[in-house]
Amino acid sequence: MDKIIEKKRFSKKKLLTLGAILAFVGLVAYGYSLSLNKIYKADADKLTVNKVIYGDFEDVVLINGSVVPLTSVIVSSPEGGTVAEIFTENGATIEKGTPLLRITNPNALSSYTSSETSITEQINQLRKLRLDLEQNQRVMSQDMMEIENSLRTATRKYRIDSTLYSKKVITQQEFNVSSQDYEYYQGRKKILKEAVRQENQSRVMQLQQIDFSIGRMNESLETIRQNIENMTIKAPVSGKLSSYDPVIGKSYGGNEMLGKIDVLQGYKLQASVDEYYVNRVKEGQSATCEFDGKTYSLIVRKVIPEITSGQFQVELIFNGKAPDELRRGLSLQLKLTLSDNSKSLLLAQGQFFQSTGGSWAFVVKHGKAAKRNIKIGRKNYQYYEVLEGLQKNEEVITSSYDQFNQYDIIELSK
Repeated sequence: MDKIIEKKRFSKKKLLTLGAILAFVGLVAYGYSLSLNKIYKADADKLTVNKVIYGDFEDVVLINGSVVPLTSVIVSSPEGGTVAEIFTENGATIEKGTPLLRITNPNALSSYTSSETSITEQINQLRKLRLDLEQNQRVMSQDMMEIENSLRTATRKYRIDSTLYSKKVITQQEFNVSSQDYEYYQGRKKILKEAVRQENQSRVMQLQQIDFSIGRMNESLETIRQNIENMTIKAPVSGKLSSYDPVIGKSYGGNEMLGKIDVLQGYKLQASVDEYYVNRVKEGQSATCEFDGKTYSLIVRKVIPEITSGQFQVELIFNGKAPDELRRGLSLQLKLTLSDNSKSLLLAQGQFFQSTGGSWAFVVKHGKAAKRNIKIGRKNYQYYEVLEGLQKNEEVITSSYDQFNQYDIIELSK
């Protein structure tokens, strides 16, 4: 009797086939994983790797300051014109009032001369009016004296005739004549007195107006004469002449700068600061600098927040005695303190920041470096402050990522 033999479910051939398929799938998956994690092989000796450390973060920034005078006064001409004469040279030490140069402006000079003549004529007319008012006052005073004299005569005669008339010595008609004369001169005196009073009031007001007008005209004349005199430019203060380069025949506009005078009363520093710090630099912050082997303290006096070419300007003054040997144009390196020191994780500065903006970095471990998201806070001239993503003693590639910033993993070879 035949025995039924059961057919095996997985033959050796099938098992081999299945194994081959699984191996192929594994290779494909590995290749896919490689495509997702791009790997770049780099020479470790050509990279800069730094450890994350924990220590004091100095919230300072290094800047270069240029020495400039504490006070500079601009030299300009109120009127434009052409340079006719030059009396001194750039760099000269001058006293206040020293002639620097002379400019000519025929049109302005002609206008000044015409205005001066017109104003002089008006002043003469006002002075004549003043004389006429004074003459009229004298005439009225003489009239008043004559009336008072006639009134005294009429009063005396009226009193005598009154006595004579009461004694019947003179007639009624004779008495009436003296009485009429007395009343007439009384009335004339009253009228003239009122006229004199009104005339005096009017004269006082007119004289005040005349004096005011003459005063204003004299001021205008003085301004005109000063403008003519100002065609010879003089030093407004004592100091050292700079930025001064006139040429005979060169034309300047009104109020155009001709040069500067540096007042020799001390120096300050002007410095450019990276716009990264524009919201952190404030007036009153302290700074230090080294000069001739000594350390000097400074204070931020002015912050000019306007950004030009990625930088803004600050002015600093010495907090105490300044170096004796300072000269205009010297450059000093300053350490500007933004806030007090604080403990933090620190990572050395490097060019990787230009590629990542501090949002990620390559962290080294077991001969490979992998991308990791991080968070950078403040920075100073040496370190970045690490806020998130890194631990103490971890190693980070801090050199430039320009060649491999599109990769995920860096294999380091020696």
